[in-house]
Amino acid sequence: MRLVGNLWLVLLLALTPRATGLDIPLEVEQLPTLITHTSGPIIALPYDQTITIRCEARGNPPPEYRWTKDGEDFVPPHVTTNKTRHTRGTFVLHKRHLVQCQGKYRCYASNKLGTAITEEIELIVPKIPKFPKETLYPVVVDEGDPIILHCNPPEGVPPITIYWMSIGLQHIEQDERVSMGIDGNLYFSNALQNDSREDYGCHAAFTKIRTIVQKTSMAVVVNSLKPDNISADSDNAVAVAPPLRIPGLLLPSGVQSEKVLLKGESLQLECIPEGYPTPKVKWIKMGDKIPPRAKVINFGKLLRISAVEESDGGKYMCTARNSEGEAVHYFDVLVEEPPKWLTELPQGQLTVIGSDVHIKCSVSGKPPPDITWRRNGELFRDDPQNNRRVLDDTVVLRNARPEDSAVYQCDAANHHGSVLANINIMVMNMAPRILTMDNLEYAVVQGGNVVMNCSVFGSPPPTTSWVKETIVGERFLSLHDGSLQIIATEKDDSGKYVCVALNTEGKSVATAVLDVKDPTEIVDQPRDMRIISGTTAQLICRAECDESLQNTFELLWWKDGEEIPLSFEENSRYLVDDGKLHIMNVNLSDQGTYTCVARTSIDQVNATALLTVLDVPDAPQNVEITELKSPRNVRLSWVPGSDHNSSVTEYIVEYEESQWEPGRWKELQKVPGNQATAELALHGHLNYQFRVYAVNAVGPGPPSELTEKYKTLPAAPERNPENIKIQGHLPHQMDISWEPLLPIEHNGPGLEYKVSYRKLGVEDVWREHLVKRHSFVVRNTSTFVPYEVKIQSRNSHGWGPEPKVVSGYSGEDVPTAAPWNVAVEVVNTTVLRVSWTPVPPATVRGHLGGYDVHWSRKRSLLDPNRILDERRSLSFAGNRTHAMVPGLAPFSEYRLTVNVFNKKGNGPNSDPVIFNTSEGVPEQVPILTASNAHEDSILLVWGPPLEANGILTGYLLQYHLINETTLEVVDSQEINITTADTTQFRLEDLEEGSLYRFHLSACTRAGCGPAQAQESSTVSLAPVGSQQSDFSTQGWFIGTMCAAALLTLVVLIVCFLRRDKGGKYAGTPPPPPQPQDMFSMEKVKEKEDLHPDAESQGMNDDTFCEYSDSEEKPLNGSSFRCLHGTAGDSISRDSLVDYADGGGEFNEDGSFIGEYSGHRHGGSISEPSGPCPDTA
Repeated sequence: MRLVGNLWLVLLLALTPRATGLDIPLEVEQLPTLITHTSGPIIALPYDQTITIRCEARGNPPPEYRWTKDGEDFVPPHVTTNKTRHTRGTFVLHKRHLVQCQGKYRCYASNKLGTAITEEIELIVPKIPKFPKETLYPVVVDEGDPIILHCNPPEGVPPITIYWMSIGLQHIEQDERVSMGIDGNLYFSNALQNDSREDYGCHAAFTKIRTIVQKTSMAVVVNSLKPDNISADSDNAVAVAPPLRIPGLLLPSGVQSEKVLLKGESLQLECIPEGYPTPKVKWIKMGDKIPPRAKVINFGKLLRISAVEESDGGKYMCTARNSEGEAVHYFDVLVEEPPKWLTELPQGQLTVIGSDVHIKCSVSGKPPPDITWRRNGELFRDDPQNNRRVLDDTVVLRNARPEDSAVYQCDAANHHGSVLANINIMVMNMAPRILTMDNLEYAVVQGGNVVMNCSVFGSPPPTTSWVKETIVGERFLSLHDGSLQIIATEKDDSGKYVCVALNTEGKSVATAVLDVKDPTEIVDQPRDMRIISGTTAQLICRAECDESLQNTFELLWWKDGEEIPLSFEENSRYLVDDGKLHIMNVNLSDQGTYTCVARTSIDQVNATALLTVLDVPDAPQNVEITELKSPRNVRLSWVPGSDHNSSVTEYIVEYEESQWEPGRWKELQKVPGNQATAELALHGHLNYQFRVYAVNAVGPGPPSELTEKYKTLPAAPERNPENIKIQGHLPHQMDISWEPLLPIEHNGPGLEYKVSYRKLGVEDVWREHLVKRHSFVVRNTSTFVPYEVKIQSRNSHGWGPEPKVVSGYSGEDVPTAAPWNVAVEVVNTTVLRVSWTPVPPATVRGHLGGYDVHWSRKRSLLDPNRILDERRSLSFAGNRTHAMVPGLAPFSEYRLTVNVFNKKGNGPNSDPVIFNTSEGVPEQVPILTASNAHEDSILLVWGPPLEANGILTGYLLQYHLINETTLEVVDSQEINITTADTTQFRLEDLEEGSLYRFHLSACTRAGCGPAQAQESSTVSLAPVGSQQSDFSTQGWFIGTMCAAALLTLVVLIVCFLRRDKGGKYAGTPPPPPQPQDMFSMEKVKEKEDLHPDAESQGMNDDTFCEYSDSEEKPLNGSSFRCLHGTAGDSISRDSLVDYADGGGEFNEDGSFIGEYSGHRHGGSISEPSGPCPDTA
C-alpha cells in the first residue's frame, strides 16, 4: 500500500506547479514561527539554583503560549514577560521546585492562524548518588579459583569513574590476572594467597556533580592448597601451586551476544577470562579486518573503536587461551542511528488559492523512523474526500483553500529518538504591498555602488521594475528581492527612481531619491618612516570630502587594525593636530602599521604607513665562558638580542676584577657586530666577571647579565715596563724612570723591577738593582756619558720576558767653550751673514741645542756722539757654522757675539766683532703739498724723510702733465734738487690751467728712496675785474701760510720723537694695529718672550730661529708716535717677523731673496716708517 501511495505522489508532483518558499514580512499577518527553544534533555545538577526553559516565536498577530507536562496542561510557576516582543513562553524553575517538576515538557505558540509546537523537553532531576547500606560477607575461595568483587555503583549524572582502592587509599594493583571491567566489578582470573585482604573498596566518582561515594569494604579469603599428607594446622606447610584450569570467561556469559549502539558512539567489547595459568585474550573480526583506529586496552581484555561507522558492524570474536586450552565468545555488532533529516528541514510555503500544496518530510534512521503528521499540534489524518492526503512522509493539499493555512508538524521517531519540524503553509491572494518607505533618500559617492531597496509582498509573488529616464547598461542590476543596484555610480545617476510592483491582484509604486556626491579623498598620505626611540613621530594625513558631508567627516587613526584612543589629557602620548598624528616619546611598542581613515556617513578611504622604531640593541643573552688552550685564554660566547631595526655594529666586552678595582667595569675587547664570540687573553691571579653589550647606530644597549666569576691562576709577568726615560737633572747623576705595569698586569704577588745599566761603547759590566718603585737614580756619574739601560719585571712566580735595551746619557752641564773665528759679511744695509767655527763636541757637555747670535747697535753714523744700546738676538738650532741676521739699521755701528747652548744653559760668548752697515736709501718724505699756483707755476713744499739712512744729497722731482679727460700722461720732466736742506721748490714754465702729478724722492749716496705723490693744477687767466680782491684772499698767500704752519708742526713732532727715541729694537709701541698688523705683532711678541728649546728646534742651516730682545726694555707707551700714530720702527718690526716666520730667504752666499726691501720702502703718506729724524 505504501508503494502505491508513493507512485501516486510522484505522478501528482509531476502534474502540479510547486508553491514558493515562505518569506513573509512581519508587517503581514502570518502563522507563528519558532525562533528559539530549549532542547532536551535538561539535567538539573545539585548546584543549579534555577533552570530556565525557553520558548520564543514570532508571528502576526503575536503568538500566545501554553505548556504541557507529560501530556497534561501545565501552568509554569514563573513566566518571563517581554511586552516589546510579546514573548511569554520562557519560564524559570527554582531549586526548591525541581523535584516535583521533573518530566517532559512541550511548548505551544498560537495565534488565530495556527499553532507551532516544540519537541518534548525532558527535565531530569537526578538524586544524589550513594551506595545502599548492606552487610557484605567475606568472599572465601580456594587458591586458583576465580573471584568477582561486585561494585554495583549507584545511578547518577554521567560520566562516572570507578576506582578500586584499599582503606589506605592505595590503588589495587591490576594486571592480566586482576583487572576491572567496564561494569566496575573487579575480576580475578585466578586467586593467589596474597589476594587475601579485608579492605577492597569500590569508589565511584561523579565528576559533573563533583561527588565521590564509597562502598563498604569487602574481604577476600584465599585458602591455600597443601599436600594430602600434611594437615592444615601443620606449621611446616609447604606452598603448592594451584591446579591447572582450562580457560573460561567471567564476562560475558555464554558463547554469543549482541551489541547494539548508535553511529558515532564508541564500541567497547570486553572479554575477561578465568583459568590457571592466566589466559591471554586475542581479538579478530570475522570475515574482515579490525579497523586501524581500534585499540586493545586493559591488558588485552577490552577492544575499543571510537566513532563507529555502519561499516564497523559485523561479527567479532575473542579467544582466551592458556596451556590447558581456550575459550571463545562471539559478538554480533549492530550499528544503528536515530532519525535525522536527509536534507534541510521542510520549508514553509506561500501559495495562491486553488493550487496544490505538497509537504515532504525526508528523514532517515535505523531502524526506519515512523512519521506522525500534525496540524496546529493536533493529529492530521488522511482525508481523500476533502482532498487532504497523508502519504507516509508526504502531505498533499489539493485545490488549497485559505482555511488550509496552518502550521503542519512532521514528527519522525524510532526507539533511538525523534525529530520534529514545523512547516508553515499560507494559502492566500494579495495585491502587491511595498514595504519600503516612499521617497527614501540614498546618498553615495561617485564611483561607489548603491542598492535602492524595494521590499514587496504579494500573492502570487509580484514582479518589480524600476523606472527613470535612463536605466540601461551593465551598471544597473535588478536583484531578486526587487532592489536596484547601481555599480560605479556617476554624477548623472542622481535623481528620482520609481519602483513598480505588479501581480494579478493589483499594482503598487514607490519613489527613491539618489544623490551622487564627490568621494572622500586623501590628498596627503602618510609615508613610511624610521624614527629613533624617545623622539616624536609625525604622520601626516590630509583629506577632502564633499561639502555637504563636512558635518559627518572625521579623521581617525588605527594601529595594526585597532583604533588609537585619542585623549586630551596631559599624559596622553597621542595628539592629532591639523591632520598630523603626533606620537610623543616613541618606544618599541609604537612600531607597526598606521592607517589613516577619512570617513563620512556614506564612504571612507584609508592610507597606511609603516612606522619603524629604531632603538638601542637588547642585551645579549646566555653569555658563557669556555676555556681554550690555557686557563688564561678563554672564549666568550653569547646569543645576540634584538637589534631593533638598526644593525649591530660592534659588541663591547667588559670585565670587572675584584682585587684591584672592584665594581669598576673596563672595556676589554671590541667584536664586529656580525660575530657572537670573543677570544680573550686574561691576566693571572685575578677574579674576573664579564658582561657584553651591543652598539648600533642609535647607541649602546644595556649590558648582558654577568657571567659567573672566573679566577685565573698566578703566573710570571707577561711584559716589561715601557716608555723608559733616561734624564740627567744634575750634572753627575742619571735619572731612570718608566711606566709601571698596571695592577692587573702583575699576574701574581710580589712585583719588582730589575734595573740594569752600563756605560755604552766601553768594556763595562751590567750593574743591577731590584726596586719596587718605577724610578731609579744612578749617582756619581760622569757628565754626559752614554749608558745602556734595561728593565725587567718579576714577581713571586717568575721573571718577565727578556727586556729591550735602551740608551741615554747621564746629566748635562753648561758648555765650556765659545765659538771662534767669528766673521761677518754685510749683505746689504739691513742683512748680515755671520760665520764661526763650531765648538768641540766634548766642550758642549750635553745635547747640542744650537747657537745664539747677539748683536747690539752702538751708534748711528749720522749722530756718532749719541751712544745707543739696541740689543737683539736670534737662536739657531743644530750644529751650524753660519747664520743670516736681518733687521739691521743702515749706516750704523754694531757689536756682535756668538755662543753655543744645550739644555742646561748657554756657553761663554765669543770675542766680539765690531762692524758698520752701509748707507741706505732714505725713507719716503712724510708730506708733499702743492700751493701758490699761478697760470704757469706751482710752489711745492715738503718735509725731510724721517729716516735718512745716510747723508742726504738732495731730492729727485718728477712731474707729469696729465690729460684731465683720459688721465693719461702727456709729458714728463725730471729735476735733481742738489740742495739737501731745502724743503720747497717752485716749478716754472708750466702750462696754464693744466693738471700735473708730482713725485718727490729723497736721495743719499746709496740712491733715492720711494717717492711721495701729489697732484695740482695751474690757474687760468681771469678778467681784470676779478683780480681786484683783497690781498689776504690771494691763493699764493693762503698756500704759503698753510705750508709754513705744516712745516712747523713737523719740526715739533720730530723734536719730541728724537727726545724720547732710544731703547730696543721693538721698544717703540706699535700703531693701533690693523687686523693683519695685530696678527704680526702678536707673533713677534711670542718670539720675544720664548727662549728656544734646543731639542725642539729642528731647523735647517738657513732658517732663522727665535728672536729675543736684550734685557733693556722701555715702558709700554713711553714714546710718541710719528704722523698719524704710526710707530717709527713698525716696518722694521714687521720685516723681522717676516724673516723669522719664513717670509724671506737667503742664499748660501748670503745674498737676500725676497721682498725685504719692498717692506722697508713700501710706505706711503698714510704709512710712514722708520724713526723720525733729528732735524727737519
